[in-house]
Amino acid sequence: MAGLSALEVARYHTEGWVVPAFRLPPAQLQGLQQALEQLLRDNPGVRPEKLVSAHIAGDNGEGVRGSARFLELAQDPAIVDLVAGVLGDDVILWGCHVFCKPAAEGYETPWHQDGHYWPIRPLATCTVWVALEPSTPANGCLRVIPGSHRAQRLHPHLREDRQDLTLSQRLDSDSFDESRAVDITLEPGQMSLHDVYMIHGAAANRSTQRRTGVALRYMPASSVFERHLRPADGQSGVPVDFSRRPLWLLRGVDRSGRNDFEVGHRR
Repeated sequence: MAGLSALEVARYHTEGWVVPAFRLPPAQLQGLQQALEQLLRDNPGVRPEKLVSAHIAGDNGEGVRGSARFLELAQDPAIVDLVAGVLGDDVILWGCHVFCKPAAEGYETPWHQDGHYWPIRPLATCTVWVALEPSTPANGCLRVIPGSHRAQRLHPHLREDRQDLTLSQRLDSDSFDESRAVDITLEPGQMSLHDVYMIHGAAANRSTQRRTGVALRYMPASSVFERHLRPADGQSGVPVDFSRRPLWLLRGVDRSGRNDFEVGHRR
């Protein structure tokens, strides 16, 4: 198992994010890079930044034809072990989103908090962002506001009427100080973890190098995926159907006793 060191766990809780020492083995990384190319071929009509639920093979009901290779990644015991270090021993996988920013014209991700969009109560999620290609300031790497998660408060988000964004709502600029932003630079196979309340975003890709990451979404089994909720009221800019989203209990037990692990799974 990979696991987080005590210092990595402390950094996650203090800063809201961490880049662990663990990274994907070369053979696994190469297989995922091949799966990415197939995913792009299978979804010619989808913006590559908006490959939601890419871990659900075939037609996933959310406008994307996914690949089981990304579900294998999300279920990797080494990655689940990282997540357990910050969420505890009862871990549920509830989402996966492939963000592929093409060279020269990759969309910007406006400043936001993930919790603004998600139907999880109490609100708690760890996102593992796995780099399949170099992620740098030049090609629009993830940027975070360290410590912005600590108050566990969701700030106002404003509607954006632009077509060149991965999300259609932007955090009110009065809610944070952008001068404190930190770039998370990653090599292929590296990954970062961040908290659901973390303020983060990513610049547009104007470089000559494509940037791709796989965002794996996990929640503690003490929380409930409330399928009837639509926190952003369909205004995220990404088509999602939480009512049919499958959940996987990857470790431990469902402490809430209310999560549904049958909806969305093919029989």
